[in-house]
Amino acid sequence: MKKTYRVFAACVFVAGFFVTEAQAFGERPNILFVISDDQSYPHASAYGCRGIRTPGFDRVAKGGVLFRTCIAGSPGCSPSRASVLTGRYHWMLEHAGTHASKFDAKYATFPYLLKKAGYWAGYTGKGWGPGNYRDGGFKGNPAGPVFSSRKKKPGIKGISSTDYAANFDDFLKKRPEGKPFCFWFGGHEPHRVFEKGIGLKQGKKIEDIDVPAFLPDTPEIRSDILDYYAEIEWFDSHLARALKQLEEIGELENTLVIVTSDNGMAFPRAKANCFEFGVHVPLAIMWPGLAKGGREVTDPVGFVDLTATILEASGVTHPSLGQAALAPVGRSLVSLLESGKSGRVEPDRTHVFSGRERHSSSRYNNMTYPQRCLRSDRYIYIRNFKPDRWPAGDPQKFDSPGKIGPMHGGYHDIDACPSMTFLIENRAQPGIARYFHWSVNKRPGEELYDIISDPACLNNLALDPVHCKTTQAYRDKMDVYLEKTGDPRALGHGDTWENYRRYSRMRSFPRP
Repeated sequence: MKKTYRVFAACVFVAGFFVTEAQAFGERPNILFVISDDQSYPHASAYGCRGIRTPGFDRVAKGGVLFRTCIAGSPGCSPSRASVLTGRYHWMLEHAGTHASKFDAKYATFPYLLKKAGYWAGYTGKGWGPGNYRDGGFKGNPAGPVFSSRKKKPGIKGISSTDYAANFDDFLKKRPEGKPFCFWFGGHEPHRVFEKGIGLKQGKKIEDIDVPAFLPDTPEIRSDILDYYAEIEWFDSHLARALKQLEEIGELENTLVIVTSDNGMAFPRAKANCFEFGVHVPLAIMWPGLAKGGREVTDPVGFVDLTATILEASGVTHPSLGQAALAPVGRSLVSLLESGKSGRVEPDRTHVFSGRERHSSSRYNNMTYPQRCLRSDRYIYIRNFKPDRWPAGDPQKFDSPGKIGPMHGGYHDIDACPSMTFLIENRAQPGIARYFHWSVNKRPGEELYDIISDPACLNNLALDPVHCKTTQAYRDKMDVYLEKTGDPRALGHGDTWENYRRYSRMRSFPRP
């Protein structure tokens, strides 16, 4: 089986792409890419997380490789999804590198590349978005042709009625005989809003949670986390159904299954932040025909590497290779998957990047909050390019023309949720105040955290004399890479990010 996948000696030209002869006329693997919406590492039972059961994810982890250090393309939906679709960091994608903007079709996406190379392609649920892909030249969602007509009443408020697994079944039944498939299986869960109290209603126990240290350990916070768990479990049930479908039709053995999330949990100091709980996401990869199962890998990997993996596995050479302005930049995981090893497999995988610009409409004149981060297996280094701005959004906004709203009503880079409401309402309480300020206060230009001892990213080491050499080394490494990859922030014209149109709701804020 391995020889079938790894023969690269002879090639044929198919629909404008080079495809290996073995893969073109033999068994090219199917691709099932599964992505939840707003789920942080380590919130899956395969990671030992208490209070949650994810048998679908666990099956992929047990049958393949469970990754301990996967870093999303960005801590927000649109730019992170654009990153994995194209294999490029968000700062290399112009409009698509920010939230709710447009996606330029000159940046080829892997579903359409595989479709042109002979794959049966499609997606269900949430593909790329929010944003406007048609203004960028796409005729359909960058994640592929849509298969989302099948619906199912979830019985839980806030959960999508899209029956992801049923739509995947429709996709498989319509597949032309002999064609491999590429399917984007995109959940809307666990994106806000959650049905308040649904976790407790389902019988979950409030004591079965490890509350992240950046949130206060209170019943209100615990209940909100249980509701988040309930949504994760809902989407995981669809993943479990999809795996069963593939097994029943005899296709699981020849399918590369990748399961991850687009960014971290929608809680204060997580999503829309480059801290650990904003960019560190779950990842399990199963390829029964190639990769030995039952392994855990600690190598740092990123979304751009997932794109490279899909392209190598399918035998498709990206048409823009050799054109730095459009080519992908990731490093395939295929050799890691077929190595049969656990732990630190490829020592030269030392770090991965992520970052953000604009998330929601949260500041005067739609200003961004630009961050870049470098994550190794020990530290996370964060560069805040505009430390004078409020990271969660300006504290006040206009409720109507000329009418200013209350203080602390403008933090829209934090999704509206019971946890944030609790922090705002109890911000004067001695035991709560620090959590509120951790979430909304201005931050220094540089941050460095030891994520082994401080996964909550609360003790900034950037100015600690003991860590000055580490800070300088990471600073230099980031500078070199951002310049090499053409980041406008590193090249002196970062204000271009302020001018990209936002298609979603716009809010009005007082002039700073």
